[in-house]
Amino acid sequence: MSSQARPETPPPEGSTGSSKSESLKPPACRHRDRSPSPMRSYLIPSPLPTRRNRTCSATARASEGPVFVGVCKCFSRSKGHGFITPSDGGKDIFVHISDIEGEYVPVEGDELSYKVCSIPPKYEKVQAVEVNITHLKPGTKHETWSGHVITS
Repeated sequence: MSSQARPETPPPEGSTGSSKSESLKPPACRHRDRSPSPMRSYLIPSPLPTRRNRTCSATARASEGPVFVGVCKCFSRSKGHGFITPSDGGKDIFVHISDIEGEYVPVEGDELSYKVCSIPPKYEKVQAVEVNITHLKPGTKHETWSGHVITS
């Protein structure tokens, strides 16, 4: 039951002081429009379908297709993709990290089996899906997805 009165603080400049919520707003002079990032126009979504964003019909068509054999030309775990050289010749085939089955990261020279799926928007090119390492290249170090290194 104290009868002490609290000293009233004056409202901030530009405020009428009529309500507490108004006094919590920043002054109008501090607000400024921010310019968009200069890189915004360069950031476009990737047209390559990963396992996560591939349609069910494309996955079904790829699963029903024939199995091909090839050799890993290159694969970069940090970039998340690589290329396969088909054993029958032809152009190299793109492979995404999400489409690799098994416990090992492919390295140059590994024999792989895979199926193919067309890449939008024109569906003229293909990428490898359901990729399995059939034979590890002898004499090379292979890394598991968890990071263990094994020499074959």
